[in-house]
Amino acid sequence: MTDGTIDLQALAAEAYIYGYPMVLNVDEVDRFSRKGMGSVAPAPFNEFSHGSRLAGPDDPSSDANPDTIYSIAQLDLSGGALLLTVPDTGDRYYVLQFVDAWTNNFAYVGRRATGTGAASYLLTPPGWDEEVPLGATRIAAPTEVATVIGRWACTGQDDVAAVQALQEDTHLEPYWTASGEPRGLPTHTYISDDEPELLFYEKLRIRMAAFPPAQADLTYQQRFARLGLLDAQGPYAQPAPDLAQALRAGYAAGKEKVEQASALADGAEQNGWKLSYHAFDYNADHFEVGTLKDPQWICADRELGRTLRATTAHTALWGKHGYEAAYAMAWNDSDGSPLEGEQSYTLRFEKPPPVDAFWSVTVYDLPDRHLVANPVDRYSVGDRTPGLSYDDDGSLTLRLQPRRPADDKTAANWLPTPGGRFRPVLRMYTPRAAVFDGTYELPPIRRS
Repeated sequence: MTDGTIDLQALAAEAYIYGYPMVLNVDEVDRFSRKGMGSVAPAPFNEFSHGSRLAGPDDPSSDANPDTIYSIAQLDLSGGALLLTVPDTGDRYYVLQFVDAWTNNFAYVGRRATGTGAASYLLTPPGWDEEVPLGATRIAAPTEVATVIGRWACTGQDDVAAVQALQEDTHLEPYWTASGEPRGLPTHTYISDDEPELLFYEKLRIRMAAFPPAQADLTYQQRFARLGLLDAQGPYAQPAPDLAQALRAGYAAGKEKVEQASALADGAEQNGWKLSYHAFDYNADHFEVGTLKDPQWICADRELGRTLRATTAHTALWGKHGYEAAYAMAWNDSDGSPLEGEQSYTLRFEKPPPVDAFWSVTVYDLPDRHLVANPVDRYSVGDRTPGLSYDDDGSLTLRLQPRRPADDKTAANWLPTPGGRFRPVLRMYTPRAAVFDGTYELPPIRRS
């Protein structure tokens, strides 16, 4: 079907799916700079904000991570390059993940990607062509605005001070050739929040111009000229009636498609676990430090990649490639019945997940996907949990249930479950090849 035969409503729906990740992401960049996230306070552009604690039941975020403490910085490179310095972490797992405006994970710094020694990195804007200082490694950002999400492994309250010391030694500063003050996020024509459909397309128009994508997508964007998305001045404050009708209908249709695709997202299943190892493989263009430019981790079908990008933004914005951390989720037990908090279950690992860092299992309530308070203040169990009890054959059986096991020997293996339905998440940090090639299988969750 050619552009000329696509009606405006269908084109608007297509533009919604294409633009939704970037619009959502930049909105979140703006929101974070004003409101922060959980224990991570708001911070201006080009400054790190460091979390002060592990996630717990008071965190408002869905799928809050109780394994790591966050450090987050929103970058605005429009004023020039930034110099990033990281300390020696003494082999502690950490990762700094770099995400551009279009949600591409374009670089990683940390234990897997670059090691744990002290290092310096020069973060440069598009078009930068100066000399990189001696001893620094360049990371070229695809867009002037980007996000750094840092995660520091932390074993518990007694370890928080050590993490905070590392955070304090992680710095961002303007490089000496930086020429001016950053411009900040682009402003758009005022459109009332009562017109969310028209406001969405206006944000998309102005941000497409401010944050050009890779050349292949620049060519693809030409199809949206009929919607006014390439206009220097947007038509959305006072759109023609036929355009307004098409945009409103296309917005609704595109939103529905993203929500449906998110609910039915393709992904391998293994013994009742939904594997989300390849949710971030839509980046096919930008491979800086720490990324793997390997066909296994690149979605070559750009149309499929655009849908994958939208569904992943909807469900897991700012998540990492599977090769950095592989996640699996379960909603049902081995018999296909929904997991219920009043029941007792076992999760028996014949062999522990093969990782080079660590692994853990966390449970969340449904549908909110929040951590729920429990008597022992325990929200994940994994290979770092003190006192785990292994079976005589070397296997490990975790107990997912609401009440403490009667056998004190297995108390450390107990992961308290919330009332009602719940969902476990298995996180594997720096997973080995066996996780992806099928030679290692996740065990089923059995009702006991």
